[in-house]
Amino acid sequence: MANNTISLRSLLEKEKLNGINFLDWFRNLKIVLKQERKEYVIEEAIPNEPGPNAPRTDKDKFKKHMDDMLDVGCLMLATMTPELQKQHEDMVAYEMIQNLKEIYEGQARQERYETSKALFQCKMSEGSPVGAHVIKMMGYIQTLEKLGFALNDELAIDVVLQSLPDSFNQLVLNFNMNEINKTLPQLLGMLRTAEGNMKKGGSKSVLMVREAKGKGKKVAKSKGIGKTKSKGKEALKPKGGGSKDGKCFHCGKPGHWKRNCPVYLEEVKKAKAVGASVSCIYVIDVNMSTSSSWVLDTGCGSHICTSVQGLHMRRNLAK
Repeated sequence: MANNTISLRSLLEKEKLNGINFLDWFRNLKIVLKQERKEYVIEEAIPNEPGPNAPRTDKDKFKKHMDDMLDVGCLMLATMTPELQKQHEDMVAYEMIQNLKEIYEGQARQERYETSKALFQCKMSEGSPVGAHVIKMMGYIQTLEKLGFALNDELAIDVVLQSLPDSFNQLVLNFNMNEINKTLPQLLGMLRTAEGNMKKGGSKSVLMVREAKGKGKKVAKSKGIGKTKSKGKEALKPKGGGSKDGKCFHCGKPGHWKRNCPVYLEEVKKAKAVGASVSCIYVIDVNMSTSSSWVLDTGCGSHICTSVQGLHMRRNLAK
């Protein structure tokens, strides 16, 4: 027990209270007093002294409180700078803490305000190193934690992502859509990798919708509209493979799909003749909600419902 007490008290001896580290010093003080069962001394005012006819238990309790208060007061004075010792040497432990809180918690509040303001106003400019920017923001977040205003991991990640320039928009979108869980150091590594790929001039990232459970895989592309390759008349030649029972969504006749529909292909050919731009790539508009995610096929433009139970009419398509 004595060895544990000595080792814990060394926490206070390593860094004495100097006026700018009150929160750290006070936290260490509470750890030491909690281990010694004396934390009540700095939380409770001095009790009234029992009268001569008071029960023995009340007198013993009062004596213990006064002894513990003296012990804690000496410990606090011994872990202060000489200037602070002179200011508090005539006070008991409870009075010291109240006075120190009044002096330094106002400073801590002002420091929290300035640090949080700097954090939320911190924006990365285009071309700046992402590593230095994120490390700077991590420093602000750690400072707030020391000042008693810790940000949870999710909020800290969101603040960092919102501070990035437009060149990281695709990465931020993928990060939010796929609900990726990362710590700040892991996010820093991810951003450095993305920055390296951008500098190499590699291919731009492609928006990917997370694969639903099943056999098929679908990828939505947001680039390349209006740049389809054509092989002459063969590109508009109908192809087989349609279902005998299914009907074309364009002309309504059975035996082929819309992509093989002669009427549709003829309309495409006429559109090209008058100079219209035609592309075979569908643009998918994905609307996300907080409750669920929609995986869209190329036959659908967008969903506005967050739950299929909210639809007045719906039907299941055959496999």
